[in-house]
Amino acid sequence: MRFRLIVDEGSGCYNMAMDEALLFTVAMGGVPTLRLYVFNKPTVTLGYFQKVEEVVDLEFARREGIDVVRRVTGGGAVYHDPEGEVTYSIVVPEQNVPGDVAESFKYLTSGVIEAARALGAPAEFVPLNDGVVAGKKFSGQAQIRRFGVVLQHGTFMYATNLNVLSEVIKVQGVKLSSRGPVRARVTTLSEYLGRRIEREEAVKALIEGFRRGLGADLQEGTYTEIELRLASELEWKYRSRDWVFMR
Repeated sequence: MRFRLIVDEGSGCYNMAMDEALLFTVAMGGVPTLRLYVFNKPTVTLGYFQKVEEVVDLEFARREGIDVVRRVTGGGAVYHDPEGEVTYSIVVPEQNVPGDVAESFKYLTSGVIEAARALGAPAEFVPLNDGVVAGKKFSGQAQIRRFGVVLQHGTFMYATNLNVLSEVIKVQGVKLSSRGPVRARVTTLSEYLGRRIEREEAVKALIEGFRRGLGADLQEGTYTEIELRLASELEWKYRSRDWVFMR
């Protein structure tokens, strides 16, 4: 299948707005798109159904200048490190992915798994939505289906600061400790491989990984004027305190 490939960088509000804009435009007949992007400052994205205070240490986030944004997709809270994580999103008609949700997660995550393997890590997919290496999570995915289109986005932690992650993210109302559960359950590819992976290397691996995993014909492209305008109009929602603190 042919995909438009876009490599991008922006704020949390912009990134979430653009993903939602692509959901609409692909539904209107736009080109299936693979987007690889970086958050331009440290950001936590919340799953749509999560309550902010239960999953984020807001005082730590304020002190450290970490933005908090709510996604349109479900799943758990994610810490996005500009210096150690690349996020991907795939927007594609439902007819082009398995109808079973579990199988669709596996299929659309294949690019992440292949990318990690290309870097030398023996990555595996673990249902429902995790990429793991040596039993530890380095990638999580979230998905939504609307208008006959699937939007899946997820993380690729190549060098995320896990100490910051463990301070800002809570699990079941209890802040993770760098000495506790996060270290037992989460890793980065740099940590596993014992060498520093840089952003350019991670992006290159993801491009090759999605080519292999999806058998995709990736064609570099740009946003349309409609997509840029729609994303700009949607940003107000993601900047809204009512949206972030809706639960």
